[in-house]
Amino acid sequence: MSASDQDQVEAADVSEPARAALTPRQARRMRIAAAAVAMAAVGVVLAVRLNSRASVLVVGVYGLLLILCGIVIELSRRGRTRLGTWVLGAGLVAALTADWVLLP
Repeated sequence: MSASDQDQVEAADVSEPARAALTPRQARRMRIAAAAVAMAAVGVVLAVRLNSRASVLVVGVYGLLLILCGIVIELSRRGRTRLGTWVLGAGLVAALTADWVLLP
């Protein structure tokens, strides 16, 4: 590698901002915070839905989602952040689908 090639490589390295990856501890805390925010939002949606229409099905769908958020928090505490992210995403999609399909 010539000196000019090396200078170009160094210039390219300097021009691109370094993106720091999250540490495992930061990733766990971020997933826990996301699940807690989702849990609070689900609680608010559950209260609104129960106010408009009291139904066992409403409690079932949103109650299961609340339990799922708690499971995600526990998975994140134990270091299973990727699994927790997939579980939270799949649970949110399933709950929204059940709300749209099952609940009038």
